[in-house]
Amino acid sequence: MTGVETFRALHHDRAPGDPLILPGPWDPPSARTFVAAGFPALAVPSAGVAEALGYEDGETPADEMFAAVARIVRAAGVPVSADLEDGYGLAPKELVERALEAGAVGMNLEDSRPGGILKEPRAHAEWLAEVRTEAGDRLFVNARVDTFLHGGKDPDEAIERALLYRAAGADCIYPIMAPPEHFTALRAETDVPVNAFTRSNGPTPAELGRLGATRITFGPGLLRRSMAALGDIARGLGGA
Repeated sequence: MTGVETFRALHHDRAPGDPLILPGPWDPPSARTFVAAGFPALAVPSAGVAEALGYEDGETPADEMFAAVARIVRAAGVPVSADLEDGYGLAPKELVERALEAGAVGMNLEDSRPGGILKEPRAHAEWLAEVRTEAGDRLFVNARVDTFLHGGKDPDEAIERALLYRAAGADCIYPIMAPPEHFTALRAETDVPVNAFTRSNGPTPAELGRLGATRITFGPGLLRRSMAALGDIARGLGGA
């Protein structure tokens, strides 16, 4: 199978409580570390790359993001998906071409603009459909639903957006920051894989899987935990 075929297959026929866990590398060393631990695929977080490159989340220039993804892909040797935010203002054809040139097998695309402004869902779905047409079966499209991230509490709004994005050709739906109790309904209503974001103080991946999540990602969480551990090491060296 090709890389994208392998990546797509990893999302299907998973037992409850056994979601696909996709660690988020921010550079080649972290990618190699996750692969050496046995993970079959990775998902690059835009926020993690931004921190590693010295930018605020959402401010990484597109050229630097694609270059970072390419470096991680070369180091990993396993399928790598990339968070490409809201597409950096690129036309669908260019966005797809640049993702493929970087070696990615998939991409996250969010439905809000910088500043937390939700996009009009039907217009966003039309854009996603154009991305799907340009990508064909060469990329796995994970459509992020940002209603909960920006303060929404109505699961029906998230489901409405998810259904539009599924109809546009999304392979997976990512209702970031959704309360765990909503995953069962989101999975049942959309009938596609559902991505859950997890934090160290939240439900475990297995618990999220039993609730309906198909895959688990961590955003910049693993980078921040690594930096916390590095801080402990630094203090142990005699720092202030």
